[in-house]
Amino acid sequence: MSSLPRFVFASLSALLVGCYTMQPTGGPVPQLGTIIGLDLNDAGRAALGGAMGPEIEQVEGRLIQKDTSEYLVAVTTVHLLHGGEQVWHGENVHIKTGYVSSLYERKFSAARSAALAAAGVGAVAVIATRGLVGLGSPGSTSGMEPGDTAHTQRRPRP
Repeated sequence: MSSLPRFVFASLSALLVGCYTMQPTGGPVPQLGTIIGLDLNDAGRAALGGAMGPEIEQVEGRLIQKDTSEYLVAVTTVHLLHGGEQVWHGENVHIKTGYVSSLYERKFSAARSAALAAAGVGAVAVIATRGLVGLGSPGSTSGMEPGDTAHTQRRPRP
């Protein structure tokens, strides 16, 4: 398999994933198993700072359990106050509801996915056309000096 078809396959595979955004829930707590984001308040940063780090802005992960007093989250990412993030591998963390200032839910973004798809298709088209330029017929002289254009005939000398 040449590199161009591999690139096209990899690009199209990435486009099928789509884009997701974290959006405020604005209502009831999302269903169990949903990817959520929890913005922590100062009390939450102070309480969880020893276990998770002192500059936590948001905890992101899969909602495992929710009751009236706390969330149980399989943490995948911790976003820091001054930028940056820490990747986690699904460790379960109990977060009291009093430590949370905002709750977000990961939702599919059709607009971002469409934009990514358009950009991906454009990139594949550009790469494909650049790969095809100069692939004329085997006897093609593209890129070489032109031959004799006077249509002369050579006659052997007597």
